[in-house]
Amino acid sequence: MDIRTDNLESPAVLALLREHLDSLALTAPTESRHALDLSGLRSSDITFWCIWDGQDLAGFGALKHLNESHAEVKSMRTAASHLRRGVGSMVLQHLIREATALGYSRLSLETGSMNFFEPARRLYASFGFEFCAPFGGYKPDPNSLFMTKQLNELASSTSSKRMREKPRAA
Repeated sequence: MDIRTDNLESPAVLALLREHLDSLALTAPTESRHALDLSGLRSSDITFWCIWDGQDLAGFGALKHLNESHAEVKSMRTAASHLRRGVGSMVLQHLIREATALGYSRLSLETGSMNFFEPARRLYASFGFEFCAPFGGYKPDPNSLFMTKQLNELASSTSSKRMREKPRAA
């Protein structure tokens, strides 16, 4: 499988994003949904990656720059055709590697508190994410849980030296 940055223009990517947002609409009230729509994912503080299995879109994920030492995992999704094939793990591993390479020392995420999100929470915990207080602009919310992971020391020592340019889509 091939992971590459994406410009969010492919019909397959747009369809999976719509599926992602539609499925989340059923899980919580509007004010408790923090998934980014198309314009949010195209923001200059977001880098978006897709994972491709040949010509088939297998999933996607994004990183959001919060500050020089802290980034957020956003919009992870696996295509239904690729569930239980390790796509989520591959995307999350890629996001952790990218965040570390960019010099971030902390990576956090928001996820739902409902049973629907239990598989995602197990995945994040298996990669060393631990529950934490709300971060960034988030507020306490019974529909949200927050997780964070400290990245390696090399990242924290280089974070102030790196320029974070949004990579160009392939």
